Amino acid sequence: MVSGADKMETGLSFDDILLAPRESSVLPEEVDTSTKITEDINLEKPVISSPMDKVTEYQMAIAIARQGGLGIIHRNLDTEEQIRHVKKVKRSENWVIENPKTIKPEEKIDKAKKIMETQNISGLPVVKENNELVGILTKRDLRFESDYQKKVKEQMSGKDELITAPPDTDMERAKQMLHENRIEKLPLVNESGRLEGLITIRDIEKKKEHPEATVDGNGQLMVGAAVGPKEFKKAERLVDAGVDLILIDTSHGHSENVVEGTEQMANSLDIGIMSGNVATEEGARALIDAEADSIRVGVGPGSICTTRIVSGVGVPQITAVMEASEALEETGADASIIADGGIRYSGDIAKSIACGAHAAMLGSLLAGTEESPGEIVFKRGRKYKEYRGMGSISAMEKRENNRYRQNPDKRKEYIPEGVEGLVPYKGEVSEIIYQLVGGLKSSMGYLGAEKLEEMPKKAKIHKLTKSGKSRSHPHSLEVTRETPNYSPEDRDSF
Repeated sequence: MVSGADKMETGLSFDDILLAPRESSVLPEEVDTSTKITEDINLEKPVISSPMDKVTEYQMAIAIARQGGLGIIHRNLDTEEQIRHVKKVKRSENWVIENPKTIKPEEKIDKAKKIMETQNISGLPVVKENNELVGILTKRDLRFESDYQKKVKEQMSGKDELITAPPDTDMERAKQMLHENRIEKLPLVNESGRLEGLITIRDIEKKKEHPEATVDGNGQLMVGAAVGPKEFKKAERLVDAGVDLILIDTSHGHSENVVEGTEQMANSLDIGIMSGNVATEEGARALIDAEADSIRVGVGPGSICTTRIVSGVGVPQITAVMEASEALEETGADASIIADGGIRYSGDIAKSIACGAHAAMLGSLLAGTEESPGEIVFKRGRKYKEYRGMGSISAMEKRENNRYRQNPDKRKEYIPEGVEGLVPYKGEVSEIIYQLVGGLKSSMGYLGAEKLEEMPKKAKIHKLTKSGKSRSHPHSLEVTRETPNYSPEDRDSF
């Protein structure tokens, strides 16, 4: 009998390798960091926020998409709540609002005022039952109004006063019309007079503020949502709500129910499917065969994950990414690889991509930011936020169908595979992404890679010794002033 020890292989993680510098004429500020995740999702920056309940809800998803990445709403939410988060992202920015909130002319002003306040919008198109536009009511119309029992038609700007445009109006023409007529809203009306959309000056300004934002064909921010392998109905409803990516989120992606769930959703839903997690070439190949558009790679590398300690199972992350890349190359599949977990520095993102990943999924680096879920807490005069693994006891208690397949009614029988704790408050996520992508660009300059896709071809990888690891960190001094892209906490562990 051949034992596992007879087949023992060396596994490499981020700290075990370095990328060799190459001859280069490439400047970091000139490189292209865009990447393709699915047929319909292209990111200007190869960063995806992890679907963890202390990392990604709608606030994080909005912030990441505005920076050119993608956020994935976690699955520790019931269906209605998860849909609500998806819709908040989709409605946060629009080039064209396809189904704007409207009101009927016979309704009372009080109702219109409440809609504007709760939906955070400044005006409502007024339409008849057949959606024929008859006017518009804005906050400006209500500024000095005290009788909220009046009907909308008594206070609105009438149809004859409105500036409208046909549905096929492009952005430049819309900007010109808004400017020339000194208006903030431009209703899009078809030949029959029916309202088909709305363009607002506020959304055009948002587009200018975030030129790299990840948006769909309507100018809406893109967002993903996580589901279990058997939650097909939930996935259907999320697709109907406008989600752009479904992630089949499990701790062990190379299992029968995950492969079957991936195949079902890939063949039935007209949307990109990401699936995982896997850590071997065979696991990646199984999900590729199931027609996943994107493969999530990583078993146990996360800072809050104890899977490797509790179960003794996992593959060091660099090796896992390389094996998935080999599966992709051998099958010739048009899929992407997402390196998920264990990333502490911008250089880890560069190493992941040089070894075959198309993007990095971030958890701990984004936990503690202003946009991550949870309240700020104070400890010894410093600000912190909660962070926990999805295999921690408190996370598994949040929903019946948790990703570690344990019954929430039997807490005493839990076998947790994650911990919970506090991470320092880090400020706005845009600052974190700026530093991470800046480090990636620097790596591309050293390698001579003008585009992200060139990094694997340019990469020459060195395996490090213990001495090499320790000398990779600042040494022979006490750091007195930390930089925003480096924490020295790990340098003395080698």
